[in-house]
Parts: sequence; C-alpha cells; structure tokens
Amino acid sequence: MDKRLLDILCCPVSKTPVRPLSRHELDALNNAISAGEVDTVAGTAVRERLVEALITTDRKVIYRVDNGIPVMLPEEGIGTVQLKSFPAAP
Repeated sequence: MDKRLLDILCCPVSKTPVRPLSRHELDALNNAISAGEVDTVAGTAVRERLVEALITTDRKVIYRVDNGIPVMLPEEGIGTVQLKSFPAAP
C-alpha cells in the first residue's frame, strides 16, 4: 500500500491511525474467518478470507482492503475483541 495513503488513513470513528496487518495477524484472522467466528461491527458474518487488511494502532478494529482499496466504512470494521487467538501486541 502507498505510504502516503497509509499516512492519512485513520479509523473513521475513533480517528486512530492504521497500519497494515502483519502476515501472522492476517493468518490468525483468516483462521477465525474459516472457522465462522468473525462478524463485522454491524453483525454481518465475514465469510471470505482477506488478502490484505489494516488495523488501528490501538489494535481494536480491522478494516479489509479490497483490490488495494481500503474499505474504511465503520459498519464494515472487524472488532478484534471477538478474535480468541489473535496475536498479542509485539
């Protein structure tokens, strides 16, 4: 993702900056999605594995990236509290 774009993106609700998910974090998220354990903030089940995603720097919300375009809609966010095996902060 373009560094300039990443520098201006933030959570539309909390205004917290975002960063790309690490490979380890993305794998943990996709495992939870495959197990049917992930819902969006709006309560919709997430059924498709993600290729790329952004996470707020406070690690509370994940936003998917579709074909290089961040989907920064509040209702499309994925709260990390629901992710039982999500990696701890480094």
